[in-house]
Amino acid sequence: MKIIDKKTGKRIVSNDLELKKHKRALKETDPIIVNAFKDENTDEFSPMNPPNAYDLTRSLNMGKDEFSVVLNSFIDEHLDVLEELGKFENSLICFKENSFVFTKEINKSFNEFFIYFDNFILPHNKKEEKGLFSVLHRKLIEKGELRNPNNPETAIDLMEDDHVKFIQLATLIFNFLGLASRLNDNHSKTITFDVAYNSGIELVELMKLHIFRENQTLFPMAQKLLTKNDFQSILDEE
Repeated sequence: MKIIDKKTGKRIVSNDLELKKHKRALKETDPIIVNAFKDENTDEFSPMNPPNAYDLTRSLNMGKDEFSVVLNSFIDEHLDVLEELGKFENSLICFKENSFVFTKEINKSFNEFFIYFDNFILPHNKKEEKGLFSVLHRKLIEKGELRNPNNPETAIDLMEDDHVKFIQLATLIFNFLGLASRLNDNHSKTITFDVAYNSGIELVELMKLHIFRENQTLFPMAQKLLTKNDFQSILDEE
């Protein structure tokens, strides 16, 4: 076995005993920890145990008792939305694993989600836009919290853009599921179902991220900036 002599830099032949000694000495002085591990006694994040990009199970930045009735109502509705998104996501995964063949359970789950989307998610979004978003948008402009000083856009514009994307994706998924079911060519049917599946997963992820942003950033911001009169005006709009 050949190793490098540290003093001369030349390769030398070593027997097994010398090699073992060399490895032992290197282990004692080498700053690199080959078998690294995360200290369980620390709360710090590390590349070995990264945090979720938007951990929906973590607590809010503020306690629920610190939020107004208006904001608590939205937070509670978000919990219901997340539950339905979970059901829809599981059905999408089962649908793909079943080679895009409908079962009675999958068909029932899809129908329930689209009914829920029309009857709950859309009214929820409209309620946010008409009340909270409208008031908070004006308040942010007054405070100078603008993305571009020459263009009165605030964080609210991003939230409203998400609402539009929800409708676009949901419409795409619904139409493509219906279209694929009527196609006779199996290859075309699979491609169309695959587009519907990927759009469905995108919708689920986008809505989860949207809810995370509202719960963790937008609602605490609203609680700090809005007055009791502001919240009352939002209630009056409902």
